[in-house]
Amino acid sequence: MSIRSMTGYARENFSLAGTDFTLEISAVNQRGLAISVFAPSEWMPAAERLLSPLVREKASRGKITIAVRTGTPGGNTPSCEALSWDEASAAVALEKMKNAASLAGIHFVPTPEIYLRLAELHRSRQGALPSIEDEAVATTVRQATEAALKSFVCMRECEGENLEKDLRERLARLRHWVGEIRSAAAGTVEYQRDALRARLAALGIEIDLDDPRFLKEIAIFADRCDISEEQTRLASHFSQFENCLNENDSGRKLDFICQEILRELNTIGSKANNAAITRCVVEAKNEQERLREQVQNIE
Repeated sequence: MSIRSMTGYARENFSLAGTDFTLEISAVNQRGLAISVFAPSEWMPAAERLLSPLVREKASRGKITIAVRTGTPGGNTPSCEALSWDEASAAVALEKMKNAASLAGIHFVPTPEIYLRLAELHRSRQGALPSIEDEAVATTVRQATEAALKSFVCMRECEGENLEKDLRERLARLRHWVGEIRSAAAGTVEYQRDALRARLAALGIEIDLDDPRFLKEIAIFADRCDISEEQTRLASHFSQFENCLNENDSGRKLDFICQEILRELNTIGSKANNAAITRCVVEAKNEQERLREQVQNIE
């Protein structure tokens, strides 16, 4: 098992009753799963009922579009695409637009663009398409869709391999900066103790290191700047993130883990007590943001 990208594309050509068809599947990122099916008007909405379940079997996230068109890319216009203008229907539609504009008190002046759009909507096909309700036709369309989906999933998986490599590299860099934070935090209490003693000495106040008041102040500081819990949780998040890279459909989980990583880094930043820790936190948050942006591409 491995992660898959949400983006993908595939195309399959097929023929029915002497008519050539092109079926294209494309997908872009989306939080959930949204499927849009476009097909010749004679096939809708049956095409949507036929093809949408096939996509749901292969994908869990992404905005996926299936478009079935007559003809093949770069090929000659097939016989079923021999279309003729229906001037009468276009003229009737134009007259209705004039009447509607008149009732609304709008001055309506037809333009060539408007007429062209109406003409496009009222074109008659010379030769009807075979019905998709026919079992043989439905089987052919289904098989073409399944073949395209196979290539579509393959592309998603190949891109997922590249994404996984990038995510592992970014996770390693994030671990590096958290390690730098750990190193920068080491000795912080001792440094604060010496600094406090030096400030008191500068004021002419000599104090024993075993003085209860002094020890209490240092204890309060140590508790306030302790980031051991955040470091433990970050280590756990990193481990979970790495495990998710070996799972399918882990995009949402990875996104959640990224949010938790940021939350821990923010907490460490609020506890930062020296410039070295602050610098490391800034670098770690920058890397976390790059990690999160890449995770948005995972199914």
